[in-house]
Amino acid sequence: MDAYAYPRADTQVQVNSFIQSVYNWMAAGLGITGVVAFAVANSSMRYVVLGNPFILWGMVIAEIAIVFMLASRVDRMEASTATTLFIVYSALNGATLSSLFVVYTFSSIASTFFICSGTFVACSIYGMVTQRDLTSMGSFFFMGLIGIIIASVVNIFLRSPVIAAIVSYLGVFIFIGLTAYDTQKLKMMAMTQPDNLDGAVIRKGSILGALTLYLDFINMFIFMLQIFGVGADD
Repeated sequence: MDAYAYPRADTQVQVNSFIQSVYNWMAAGLGITGVVAFAVANSSMRYVVLGNPFILWGMVIAEIAIVFMLASRVDRMEASTATTLFIVYSALNGATLSSLFVVYTFSSIASTFFICSGTFVACSIYGMVTQRDLTSMGSFFFMGLIGIIIASVVNIFLRSPVIAAIVSYLGVFIFIGLTAYDTQKLKMMAMTQPDNLDGAVIRKGSILGALTLYLDFINMFIFMLQIFGVGADD
């Protein structure tokens, strides 16, 4: 039987429960990020966060550290620790992304969020229902991600609008593919996990899955905002 075919009825409940938990935590993370970003951008905290490079870079480094910690050590953590780290990461990311409310108009941020949400849902549904193995496609998009990271770093020095536009469109394309791939990967994780897994282990898996999809969504949103966003000074 094809491993990527629809799961049996007795497995479907297990898959649905795990995926629902993943999306609940992802939605919670996005909610925290949005609230913190809006609050910081519309208070004196924005001058502390965005006006001090040491604080800003300190938060960025902390975010990177949390992602690597969750990705590499989640299985050795308490479920409560993994949950706390995910919440802290979401809040820190909200503070660093508060600059979006300074650079772009609120209406363009809102409209782009809805466009991104619709695209993300469509990609997730495809990743969930397709019987095609997306593993090779995931590897392709991951290499593309490395490529746009390198191009973005180079363009810091070149400051080319053309390169920036190309990176934005490629970024959207890459994270569309990664969203479908990561969703299918989470589905397979749910289908193959033992029935007698401890609840704490399932919680940690849900947190890690939520972080993965959260990163897909946030990056897709940022690239779309670079395409559709309207500058606050325009």
